[in-house]
Amino acid sequence: MNKKVKKIFQSNEPYIFLIIILLGIVVQIRSGQFFTTNNIVDLLSAMIVPGLFAIAEFMALIAGGIDVSFPALASLSAYATTKFLLDKNYEGNVLLAFVIAIAIGAVLGAFNGYFIGYLNLNAMIVTLGSASIFQGIMQGTLRANQLSVIPPGMKSFGTAAFLTATNKANGLTSILPYTFIILVLVCAVMHFVLHYTIFGRGIYAIGGNPQSAHTAGFNVKRTKFIMYIIIGMIASASGICRVCMMQQMHPTNMLGMEMNIIAGVVLGGVALTGGAGTLTGCILGTFLIILVQNSMILLGIPTTWSDVFVGLVIVIGVSLTAWQSTRTSKSKKKAVKEGA
Repeated sequence: MNKKVKKIFQSNEPYIFLIIILLGIVVQIRSGQFFTTNNIVDLLSAMIVPGLFAIAEFMALIAGGIDVSFPALASLSAYATTKFLLDKNYEGNVLLAFVIAIAIGAVLGAFNGYFIGYLNLNAMIVTLGSASIFQGIMQGTLRANQLSVIPPGMKSFGTAAFLTATNKANGLTSILPYTFIILVLVCAVMHFVLHYTIFGRGIYAIGGNPQSAHTAGFNVKRTKFIMYIIIGMIASASGICRVCMMQQMHPTNMLGMEMNIIAGVVLGGVALTGGAGTLTGCILGTFLIILVQNSMILLGIPTTWSDVFVGLVIVIGVSLTAWQSTRTSKSKKKAVKEGA
């Protein structure tokens, strides 16, 4: 039993969860609004797009790579899809929008995957370059501008309430859109893939040591290629979710999200060197970033301080991760010595 408890506290998840609870209590004491139902619903709603992005980035980091192109990829696929459906006067449901965007995302993800997987180029350099290419296509070739009107199916999907909560104190009402179900489904599917399939085990193995993974029988190049296709598909789905929720398509409002997303994933205990980390930690770390930003609004702190507080949380979280890694490493060395 003691070993199990010790193993649990060697990971970041319990500490991140504790920080979330403590921060919630502090905000509740100061504002009296944190544990209201509409604030919880607002937090869950704010988590949808960052959560999907985080799952995509989690895969890249686990495999020992990185992806900084997903906001540009999501923007391009969502804009191209929305513009195409508007031009065709499409009035059907949202399903076609997801199908088209995910197909575009798969192609764009394959672009990253080919250079990173088959040509073995540095993931940071490739995705930095592809981010610029995707932005260039969107703003240059497609001449993207704000679309204040979106297809009816997308509009109704974004406003349909999966859950509605009203604050009795001030009468404010918040809705949790059906896009939240997409986050839950993607999270569940990726948990299954990463833990119960050969492909998922291959991602972890490649992040730990690509040579050893190859020796063990994993096709490293193909696994990376397919992984970046999946990343592109998830990012594109999140782009459509964003458009539906905002009721408009702004070509640049997702750009720049990559740093906070990567920070949240790393904060959750995912190793930048790859091969270690859990989806639970990824979601908790991302939620903590969202929570800090939301709490500043409740406490009346100017949003100009947002980057400062988020930066502090990141530094503390990454330091905690490094400390945990050092402890784990020392424990393993001690166990080896005792065994000898």
